[in-house]
Amino acid sequence: MPGQFAHIASQDGTDLSYTDALTGLGNIKRFFDKVDRLIQDRAEDPAPFTVCIVDLDGFKPINDLFGRKAGDDILQQVASRLKAAVDNNATVARIGADEFAVLLPLTFSEDSAFERARMLIEVLSAPYDVGERMARLSASVGCSLYGAGDDTTEVLLSKAESALYHAKHSGRGVVIVYTSEMEEAAKRVTRIEQALRRAVAASEVEPFFQPIVDLETRRLIGFEALARWTDPDLGAISPAVFIPIAEDRGIIGQLSQLLLRKAAEAARTWPDELFLSFNLSPSQLVDQNTGSQILSTLEMTGLDPRRLEVEITETGLMSDPASAEKIMNHLRANGIRVALDDFGTGQSSLGRLREFHFDKLKIDRAFVSCILTDRPSEHIIRAILAMCEGLGMDVVAEGIEEEEQASKLVRFGCQSGQGYLFGRPADAEQTLAFVRHSYQMWHAARIA
Repeated sequence: MPGQFAHIASQDGTDLSYTDALTGLGNIKRFFDKVDRLIQDRAEDPAPFTVCIVDLDGFKPINDLFGRKAGDDILQQVASRLKAAVDNNATVARIGADEFAVLLPLTFSEDSAFERARMLIEVLSAPYDVGERMARLSASVGCSLYGAGDDTTEVLLSKAESALYHAKHSGRGVVIVYTSEMEEAAKRVTRIEQALRRAVAASEVEPFFQPIVDLETRRLIGFEALARWTDPDLGAISPAVFIPIAEDRGIIGQLSQLLLRKAAEAARTWPDELFLSFNLSPSQLVDQNTGSQILSTLEMTGLDPRRLEVEITETGLMSDPASAEKIMNHLRANGIRVALDDFGTGQSSLGRLREFHFDKLKIDRAFVSCILTDRPSEHIIRAILAMCEGLGMDVVAEGIEEEEQASKLVRFGCQSGQGYLFGRPADAEQTLAFVRHSYQMWHAARIA
């Protein structure tokens, strides 16, 4: 209970329940109190002021590398720099492990808030003393402005946290000031999240299937499952929109299980030699239940694990490589193949190929789309194909839309491809009809 700490004080009279022990700054309670008082002072004339939340980028790796004491030293230096960077009217508090809040009573506009926040980032970007070594950090900042009488401290901090979230997802060293447009976007995300939860519970999200072919013979060899969802009120929602929301809001596990079950049931109606390719999200690569859940779904639907390929991205690998490796090994030990998706768009891709064993690599559509006009893309694809041949890996080129692209990839030695040239994603019923037609055409061509 907060009241039981009300009278704890240091020898100099400082109320310890409002103080961060490590940095000496105020804590989240102190910050709330300061903002509450400022709102009360401006109740009759709500003049704007600014709240900023500062989050250190990459603090955990530095903490792991240099040790806990060095991390504490850096946090103390951060606190000192922030206090020195603001005027006497401002308040700085530590509100999380590597998160600080700044109250700027005399910063009245979005432009001014942005400039002050940029200045804080510059101050925090200078090297830090860590014993005999130096460390560098960057920071991201989210800001919100008080401008209406109905804004509470909770609302202001929530807006600043939302702005910080957007800043962190935009790269390092970024400032975002909360705007009304961002508020509308946040409301839409919430509406989509709520509708998606209902849709997952009602099994209303469907897998669509895009064909994968042998490029030289054009024989159908498999399908990639892609999520599709149409809400009665919101209409068709792009997977580029709802998949990240599912990831961020903790729905991706249930969504993935639903889609895999439906996709596996559809794949059972195809000829046995056709495989199903299914994407795993980054959060699934840190959940050690992922492998058993996939195998349980395959057992329930009766799909042979040897007919399943899981696709993972390098971004997913990087969040927790050790966890991802365990999951990949578990899947491969049960006959499931593992493919590295979107190759060439991540970081340290060659290092990942050395550390992990993949059965297949998928060349990102960004290179394929330029293969006819951009010589660097052509050389990159040639290099990827030569490397995969040396590593004994299969290759699929994504995003093939023109016959010339396919022909050039065949000349370069690429075995497989997918894209609109061979078929657009379709639902299970249409896909089964496509399979039957493809097999009729294939057998007719062989007889001829």
